[in-house]
Amino acid sequence: MVAMSGKVLVVDDDRAIRESLARALELDGYEVSLAPDGAAALATIRAERPDVAIVDLMMPNIDGLTVCRVLRAERDRLPILMLTARTETTDRVAGLDAGADDYLAKPFELPELLARLRALLRRSRPDDDLPQEDGMLQVADLRLDSKSRRAWRGDAEIELSKTEFDLLELLMRNTGIVLDHSLIYDRIWNYDFGPDSKNLAVYISYLRRKVDNGNPVKLIHTVRGVGYTLRAE
Repeated sequence: MVAMSGKVLVVDDDRAIRESLARALELDGYEVSLAPDGAAALATIRAERPDVAIVDLMMPNIDGLTVCRVLRAERDRLPILMLTARTETTDRVAGLDAGADDYLAKPFELPELLARLRALLRRSRPDDDLPQEDGMLQVADLRLDSKSRRAWRGDAEIELSKTEFDLLELLMRNTGIVLDHSLIYDRIWNYDFGPDSKNLAVYISYLRRKVDNGNPVKLIHTVRGVGYTLRAE
């Protein structure tokens, strides 16, 4: 696997984890900044502008969830990989709700962290070689502008994280087509987490809450044993 370059901010109150991650990332070709807590993380993000942040969920004072919420409230779409020792679905949803783009449970394998980091960086960097096209997509009263990365259901704008937006765009570009789990993992994360992963199910559940809740016409559908599709029934 070819390493990617970029600036990575590592935020963790555990010094040993910070320093070991820094060494591994630097060996993989990244420029690394470190922060011991959420307050230092926010200051570093504003001063140095990293390309991606790896943020621990549980930290004293300002935790990882608060870091995410502050950045998203400022409409800062910095890609965030959340590290958490908690594996319950409610905790994962809390991280997504706060605006994290992906999560990884501790303890983790370094190759998996590096793979997810590369995927976040690829998705955050536009491909100048791709032809430009009209970025507007519409299904029923759901509209998406891929150029401005904004979406609306009726007249109400939907606030989406980077991963949520990419997932919704993929579903809309394939309206009526059932996309299986492996294809979605490949297109969105560039990494197949395997059949036992709940990662995709959590994102679909959260996307449904934003797109379909309160609307009589449901657009996001599960095809059991296969995958997901977006269509107006």
